[in-house]
Amino acid sequence: MRPDAFTSTERGWVRKTTEGYRAFFPAETPRRISLSDEVVKLLDEATGAVHRLGGVGRLIPNPHLLIGPHLRLEAVLSSRIEGTKTDVGQLLLFEAGQVSSTEAADDATEVANYIVAMEHGLARVRDGFPISFRLFREMHERLLHGARGQQRRPGELRTSPVWIGGATLEDAVFVPPPPDEMQRALGDLEKFLHETDLPLLVQLAVAHYQFEVIHPFLDGNGRIGRLMIPLMLVLRDALPQPLLYLSAYFEQHRSEYYDHLLITSQKGDLMPWIAFFLRGVRRQARDSEERMVRLVELQHQLRNELLDEARPNSVIRLAEQLFAIPVITAARVESMIGVTRPTAQAAIDALVDRGDLRETTGRARRRVYEAPAIFDAVYGSVDV
Repeated sequence: MRPDAFTSTERGWVRKTTEGYRAFFPAETPRRISLSDEVVKLLDEATGAVHRLGGVGRLIPNPHLLIGPHLRLEAVLSSRIEGTKTDVGQLLLFEAGQVSSTEAADDATEVANYIVAMEHGLARVRDGFPISFRLFREMHERLLHGARGQQRRPGELRTSPVWIGGATLEDAVFVPPPPDEMQRALGDLEKFLHETDLPLLVQLAVAHYQFEVIHPFLDGNGRIGRLMIPLMLVLRDALPQPLLYLSAYFEQHRSEYYDHLLITSQKGDLMPWIAFFLRGVRRQARDSEERMVRLVELQHQLRNELLDEARPNSVIRLAEQLFAIPVITAARVESMIGVTRPTAQAAIDALVDRGDLRETTGRARRRVYEAPAIFDAVYGSVDV
């Protein structure tokens, strides 16, 4: 790591460790920040967008049915930033028990674990468990369970150095703090997450930066750091459900995302990073609101059509579940709506006849069905 690239000590210091390598020793998480005029304007716009999204989320019927699509999209894009190749269609096929290869299964497992980690964190927070590194460790354990990173100490803080960029500690672009210093920094960040002096979105921007600087795990730091954002928004009652995810924005601007994190440490100025973060919040909150409205309108239209046609209850219930899971099999429908296999297949056939479902395999057995209109409403405007 080049010490001369770090021209400010505002965010921390480059020092030699007792083991002889250079690492970044972060300063305490800043509690008082003088915001630039640009950031104040962005904060107002981003906060307004989050409030509107929260309002829509509080008004929709059966909100739990509409959370799954948002979470899958986030899981795919957050994992893609780390190099995983699974798209939403492949994830849905994996969930339906349709796996094309070992590599595809490994990628899909990593993405599916992201969903498990988020759901675990959300359930714990709603049960009153505090935001803490104990919670992040629990989420990390689920994130890496059974996946390729499972040898990277799932659920455990690192006890050895890590580095970013380069092949060794010596030629690395950035080296997070050594384990003993990491523990001090984690304690400070945990306290910061419980404070309410800063505007919430600014606090989240700073917390995400600080988490990435500390890099407390051997693997999965980026994903846990990004999961922290929707979790905090729900905990602080800014959103009723985890509806806002930034990975689509970070993935589209991946180089800028990493550059901002590094340059903040090197130059000390938080404003460019906070501005970048707030632009992402503003954009993704608006995008999530539009998706939610599209889904609610489509859900309302489909339900009314089925009721007007006097369709059986099993068909109506299946149609509702498709908004959470738009790729299904007969076996999955049997479990989803609690009916026999013949009733499940009859419900599927009814929606196929209407054009709401289509069979995708061409097989006589183990058929897979997709709801194209619902899939396009959720994922059509994103390259997933």
